[in-house]
Amino acid sequence: MAAEPIWLLALLAGLFGLLIGSFLNVCIYRLPRDLSVVSPRSFCTECGGQIAWFDNIPVFSYALLRGRCRQCRQRIPWRYPLVEILTAGLFAIVTARYGASLATCKWCLFEALLVALFFTDLEERILPDEFTLGGGIAGLVFAFFVRVPGFFSEFFLIHSPFWVQSLFEAGLAAVIMTVPIWLLSFLWGRLRKREVLGMGDLKLLPMLGVFLGLDQGISALLIGSVTGVVIGGGYIFLSKQKASTYELPLGSFFCLGAALIPLLVRL
Repeated sequence: MAAEPIWLLALLAGLFGLLIGSFLNVCIYRLPRDLSVVSPRSFCTECGGQIAWFDNIPVFSYALLRGRCRQCRQRIPWRYPLVEILTAGLFAIVTARYGASLATCKWCLFEALLVALFFTDLEERILPDEFTLGGGIAGLVFAFFVRVPGFFSEFFLIHSPFWVQSLFEAGLAAVIMTVPIWLLSFLWGRLRKREVLGMGDLKLLPMLGVFLGLDQGISALLIGSVTGVVIGGGYIFLSKQKASTYELPLGSFFCLGAALIPLLVRL
């Protein structure tokens, strides 16, 4: 009986996730193009026609229209329902795992940021500052209320208030996860005479650290790196791309690894 309210809450969170996913789709398309996410109202990216509210219901409208614009009949990208379903599923899982708590709010926000960043990097090779820098600031705010995972503060700040320890773990993770990787990419880029890691990726790293802490942040990068090598390398091989020039969306793989952490490890 005690589990029923949690699953009801998870269901409501999933429905809310559908709405957030719909908004994320707007951000994924508009932010890389420097368009406002507020106005104009939703429009078809093919014909520019405005979309009526009844054609803008998450997932349902896509199925009803059979994946095509009502006006120009061009196919609506599969990404739209996928983002909505994915966000809904992540919100439901996070809520079922963490219950009615601030931690649930934190990790739902984190997952939403990662979904948006995953697809913007995958489609446009861009990681918008609104999500990386803005997400980092949001993570710092949450650090005042939800402890950032880590054990270093137990040695250095054992008698300090909760929020001081949490901010220390967030800042330490942001620095250690960013500076060494930036240095290695800079040196390797000078050696290869080309950009190895984009600025968007470097801005993503401290955001992941602020939310996850050092230990779990490194785990996320390891998962993302291995996944990137396997999937990215496989794609390059099968599509006969030139590995030395192909721009791998590394940020997408980092986001994938980071998104799994709150689902697999109770933080």
